[in-house]
Amino acid sequence: MSDETAPGGQTHQGSEQTEATESTEQETQAAAQADALAKMEDQWRRALADNDNLRKRAVRDGTQQRAQERAAVALAWLPILDNLELALAHAPAGAEDPLVEGIASIRKQAIDTLARQGYPRIDAENVPFDPRVHEVVSVVETDDVSPGTVVSVLRPGYGGPDNTLRPAAVVVSRAVTPDRG
Repeated sequence: MSDETAPGGQTHQGSEQTEATESTEQETQAAAQADALAKMEDQWRRALADNDNLRKRAVRDGTQQRAQERAAVALAWLPILDNLELALAHAPAGAEDPLVEGIASIRKQAIDTLARQGYPRIDAENVPFDPRVHEVVSVVETDDVSPGTVVSVLRPGYGGPDNTLRPAAVVVSRAVTPDRG
């Protein structure tokens, strides 16, 4: 940027000002483009994050939907299983009847299928009462077992503490209270 000398010995400072103005304009334009690029990059990263979150939500929702459908189908089969158990309860004891053996085999297969689907049978007695898998139907006073123990199972349940399909209907013990008479 040298000073140009005009006729008469005067220098032109206008060209220096023009160059400085152009340089400032280019810097301003470059800064604006850098800002625009940063904004586009931010939008791009946000779009990628949104897409990833959407994918994760779809997987989670699909898993939940499948679990709900599996539970609904299993729940629909419980009355059939209950009826098979009633039929076996009314069968003559000790009879070598192929029909009774067939019903018992079907019942066992249904129980095994529910267990494989994540709903094992809940029918244990003499275990502590767990409100997640048991439903109290009756309470009995006894000294034979500690209070809060499942004395008998009236209707078996299916599932576990985190995914109970149907709680077991149980009779629970409590401590004997002295007569208040």
